[in-house]
Amino acid sequence: MNKPVVLVVDDDHKILRLLRIELTAQGFQVLMAERGKDALETVERQRPDLVVMDIIMPGMDGLETLKRIRETSGVPVILLTAMGTDTDKIKGLELGADDYLAKPFNPEELSARVRAVLRRAQAKDSLLDGNRLVCGSIVIDLARRTVFVNNRPVVLSRTEWQLLQQLCAHAGRVMLHEDLLVRTWGQEYRDDVQYLRVWISRLRQKLEENPAEPRFIRTVQGIGYILDTTPVPPAQATT
Repeated sequence: MNKPVVLVVDDDHKILRLLRIELTAQGFQVLMAERGKDALETVERQRPDLVVMDIIMPGMDGLETLKRIRETSGVPVILLTAMGTDTDKIKGLELGADDYLAKPFNPEELSARVRAVLRRAQAKDSLLDGNRLVCGSIVIDLARRTVFVNNRPVVLSRTEWQLLQQLCAHAGRVMLHEDLLVRTWGQEYRDDVQYLRVWISRLRQKLEENPAEPRFIRTVQGIGYILDTTPVPPAQATT
């Protein structure tokens, strides 16, 4: 079986060496880049299975590099941030990062995050074939993995699709924050409610006519979310 290929991007030689040693020991094939430009070229040329990338780099930083990667590739990306601020995390997630880890980090934790993200990327659809869900103007075909809003196709990222699948599988019922996090990302994410909010917001931006007043993916304050398959008219809708 081929080893998963992980591209590590960081301008710090010590970090690159540490990650190469740790990830190689964990059974991954490791590619390395020191600049955002080099990372873009490697993603295009060698098609890694996952990218681990520092945010703070000279020239093109990690966020700009991620933005450019997302223009052409859905490869999973884990961001490393020196300060671990919520602003860095949220901005990275909004740009399409799959996970983040603050420096200094435990190399074993990073390996665990890499495995978890790869598991999600490779997970097979566990829902029944032929299942089709209509929520007002939204049509979700779980078998064909397609979504239409007002008869127009909507492109979802892998993570957005997996989150939507969970909401569809429990349509009409409230899903707890913890349940959505564990089912979509894994046990290690069960308490990261802010992480979930970012991804819910991204789904709403693509599916809702007015994301600020969602009619389909509804918030149950302090508890979780519900996919409402029979939304009320806009004049009566509440968040």
